[in-house]
Amino acid sequence: MDTIFLRELQVTTIIGIYDWERVTPQTVSIDLEMATSCRAAAAADRIEDALNYKSVAKRITGFVAESRFQLIETLAERVAAILLEEFEIPWVRVTLSKPGAIRGARDVGIRIERGARP
Repeated sequence: MDTIFLRELQVTTIIGIYDWERVTPQTVSIDLEMATSCRAAAAADRIEDALNYKSVAKRITGFVAESRFQLIETLAERVAAILLEEFEIPWVRVTLSKPGAIRGARDVGIRIERGARP
């Protein structure tokens, strides 16, 4: 199995539990690792045979920008579900962080791994 990755996708959204977070947009940073097979795409040299990471980035950016979750855990789960279902990949690792959310720390976040259901 091969892995396509996308690092530090920055998206502005409403996320958080505090009153100010419900009205003030924040930037979240998303890293994705997605299992796929690159053999067909490499052999044919055709985007139609590949996991199109531009399409992935566009879909996830749009979803996250429009979301209004309280917890980063919920957002990460929903991102993983979209990738597994819509892009038909067998496995994904989603790392989602909120830079500057904790004083004294660069960022805080979550990393989840999910597989497609048989």
